[in-house]
Amino acid sequence: MIDNEIRIEIPDSTMRGWQEIVDILAEIIGIPACLIMRLIEPYIEVFVSSQSEGNPYTPGDKEKVYGSGLYCERVITTLEKLHVPNALKDDEWKNNPDIPLNMISYLGFPIVLPNGKPFGTLCVLDNQENHFSSSYEKLMIKFRNLIQDDLEIIYVNQSLGDKNKRLTDYLMELQTLRGLNRICANCKSIEDANGAWQPIEQYLIKHPEANFSHSICPQCMKKLYPKSCQSS
Repeated sequence: MIDNEIRIEIPDSTMRGWQEIVDILAEIIGIPACLIMRLIEPYIEVFVSSQSEGNPYTPGDKEKVYGSGLYCERVITTLEKLHVPNALKDDEWKNNPDIPLNMISYLGFPIVLPNGKPFGTLCVLDNQENHFSSSYEKLMIKFRNLIQDDLEIIYVNQSLGDKNKRLTDYLMELQTLRGLNRICANCKSIEDANGAWQPIEQYLIKHPEANFSHSICPQCMKKLYPKSCQSS
């Protein structure tokens, strides 16, 4: 179980991967903002923000979460999906703090730590009414699950103080346990049924129902672990 006093430190390599996730989601769904929000009580902050046109959110932006009326407050407190197609047409949401930024449509999912406590949210926001297709919801859930897998690996590494165990060891253990489609933890390409590695956006458009586990593709293995490849 996670000690509430432990502050999980997110490595730079993981942050780069999360940046790719929000950028890909913003591009595929066609919205101005995709965010990974992090709960650091009593605040919730923009942890990762898509580099997309019209995005009004900047990493480090934060608000007091409880009693704020934020979309993400509801996701954090319920640990459930929230979809608001048009806040301006919804009495419950028409005065929420994101309205001045013209973010009137929201879809968000909770990101949960291994002990069941909230880490934050993965969410997308639009400046026009958006009902978001079920395929987009499935895509967001896949990416949310990848983020939670990253958090699981990071926590195990930090809580056990095992600095010597390679990240790839944890990834292979997760893969063995889950037996799912392999996704490269570095470049996010996905291995198809024929063993070829494809860009994630290309694969997901064709296979929105796919489930994933982490791995390392051959190209990233050569780049990240050249000595291991030479010795094998």
